Amino acid sequence: MASLEKPAPGDLASAQAGPEAPTAVEPVPVAPEPLPTAAALLAAGDVQTAPGVDVVAPESTPAPPKDRRVLRAVARWVATVGVFALAGAGAAYGVVGMERTDVPGLATESDGRWAYPEISRAPVPEGGSTDSHLADVRRLVLPAPAGATEDKPLRGADGWLATKDFLAIYSEADDREEAAQVLTDNGLRHIAARGWTTEDGTRTGIYLLQFDTAPTATGVCSEFTDFVSPKYDTRGADLWDFDDKYPSEADIPGIDRHAYEEAKPYGAEHLRQAYLCAGDVVAVITQAHPDLVAAVPFQQTVVLQSQLLS
Repeated sequence: MASLEKPAPGDLASAQAGPEAPTAVEPVPVAPEPLPTAAALLAAGDVQTAPGVDVVAPESTPAPPKDRRVLRAVARWVATVGVFALAGAGAAYGVVGMERTDVPGLATESDGRWAYPEISRAPVPEGGSTDSHLADVRRLVLPAPAGATEDKPLRGADGWLATKDFLAIYSEADDREEAAQVLTDNGLRHIAARGWTTEDGTRTGIYLLQFDTAPTATGVCSEFTDFVSPKYDTRGADLWDFDDKYPSEADIPGIDRHAYEEAKPYGAEHLRQAYLCAGDVVAVITQAHPDLVAAVPFQQTVVLQSQLLS
């Protein structure tokens, strides 16, 4: 509680003379702030979360599983249920009780984060919907970090990537055919993409698939994702696990995130990938490295791309 002080004689005289008319204050226009750099965002812990909200894959009627996936999916499901039953309750408490420097993606500068350039959200036309991206999605693809070599063919013609070039990330011909049919049936509008290779040899690909409506994109997202593993195997990996080490407190409200990691034994490369369901856009993020894809830059990339789509 503030203490009461005896007014000075001059103040008392002013008070007795009556209040003065308030001085008009001219409003000062404030320019929109750009998004912080990745280092500043993650170091300051500015990633907002929705308390008590879990990321749940959209409900849909699953297609019958392929024979080659049945046994491995059942085995992983049984193992996953056991692990989550034991660790689920303690995970939230463990994260809350950790120091910020102990949380992946929120640690110190030596944790392997990439130096992304300062980024800003593209301007949204007046009257835009919260479920639709009226801004050009080519401006919503995360730029390459400092020192990376860009994969220029992923830019495509006029910034749009051909559907067949996106489908090339999947290893099986029948997967590519099935995925292509899903995209056709749901009226895929276009794909904006970008890729790069960092100095440590990590290859990244980001693909933004835009549809006419958010419900359509949500349905497509459910066709490509599963709780245990992605529906279609990415080239270079046949076995996948749900990435339960990805920190849920880094998720962006309003965006469903599905992150996966290649299961051992790894092939020629180690892979990670994520699907983001963001309004009328489905984002696919892939990373591969000859030895091991580090968790922190992967999480950092997913968080920043989520920010741009939020």
